[in-house]
Amino acid sequence: MALAVALLPQLLLPSIHAQNRGEWEDAMYTPISPDSAFATGAENLWNHEVFPTMLLFRESGYMGRTAVVANQTSVVGTTHLVDTLLRAGVNITKIFCPEHGFRGTVAAGAHVDNSTDPETGLPIISLYGKNKKPTLKQMEDVDVVLFDLQDVGCRFYTYLSTLHYVMEACAERDIPLVVLDRPNPNGHYIDGPVLDTARFRSFVGMHPVPIVYGMTIGEYACMINGEHWLSGGKECNLNVVPMQGYRRDSVGYELPVPPSPNLRNAHAIALYPSLCLFEGTTISVGRGTDWPFEVVGTPHPSRVEWNATYTLADGQKVLLFSFTPKGGKLCYGFDLREIQVPSRFDLSYLIMMYNVVANRNLFFLGTNFFEKLAGSGELRKQIMEGVSEEEIRATWQPALQHFKTVRSQYLIYPDVPSSRTPY
Repeated sequence: MALAVALLPQLLLPSIHAQNRGEWEDAMYTPISPDSAFATGAENLWNHEVFPTMLLFRESGYMGRTAVVANQTSVVGTTHLVDTLLRAGVNITKIFCPEHGFRGTVAAGAHVDNSTDPETGLPIISLYGKNKKPTLKQMEDVDVVLFDLQDVGCRFYTYLSTLHYVMEACAERDIPLVVLDRPNPNGHYIDGPVLDTARFRSFVGMHPVPIVYGMTIGEYACMINGEHWLSGGKECNLNVVPMQGYRRDSVGYELPVPPSPNLRNAHAIALYPSLCLFEGTTISVGRGTDWPFEVVGTPHPSRVEWNATYTLADGQKVLLFSFTPKGGKLCYGFDLREIQVPSRFDLSYLIMMYNVVANRNLFFLGTNFFEKLAGSGELRKQIMEGVSEEEIRATWQPALQHFKTVRSQYLIYPDVPSSRTPY
């Protein structure tokens, strides 16, 4: 199916008189110049034709009741999107927030409560926990939904699942959804096993995509729509506000706000696709330390001496060291803070740690969470059987090639050869 980004219906666009336009132009932040090298969808919204749709003008009186799906990454320059929109006259009725909460301070997997934003008095409705999808009642006073979350380009990062359920709720009530696009910091490659949705579909993976899928969140929304992945094959009335000057390798752009509490810098974000599978094992990825997703370690006896260096499969040397996560046990492992991260989903860390744990029966958790993260029932077996990384990678290729064909139909920005140097 060819890419189709639906524009908001004309009937939703109130008449824009000169005095109205002046009101929101005066209230809005300084617009991005068409000559600017780069602008996010949020920064580009002022220049986009959908912006007036969300305004509540005096003569219309009933249009533009806006719900915003946002968190701490939803910024316009240095100002939060919600504050920017309110200042511009947008009638925001509520805020929906994802995992980690509206301010991004809640730990991974922790409960996120409904609350009230002390700055604006707006109700904040959690979309993490039992209420993952906006209910019909929660959507009653909404005419349009604005979605602005910073993704990191990994299938198990739950903002994609939040996007899916928001799209589904909008489709069920025929409410337009506006997605403000943002860069994918891991958007310069495609790799990893493709999720087996028949066996391992969950909130950490809902769609038949690889671990690293190489799309922006706006492109991904188009794919959800075009592939009819919403319940009942519905389509959402979707409009994506694109970025200006975006390169898929994100050269020269750093995320201005950490997307979650344990992804604190670009190096951790680059390592995240390859290290997150440890969350399905007993190995620590440094949560509770100053270096989450930049160190790995085991609390169990091991087969190596922890006072030297270790050579990775690509020849890089890493320091063997110890750390104690807050409230946890002393772990011995590897300091990855100085390594260059290759542009691929790297299994070598997983295989390396499996091989150094003395009792391998203690390595994997006794649940299927590893399979949910991997998206496959084969990877655990392959690692336990000693299959090499290259042999494992070869088994992914048919599904990866099929996904690349599907993906190509929904790209908003051109694929370019990556000039990105490893982190």
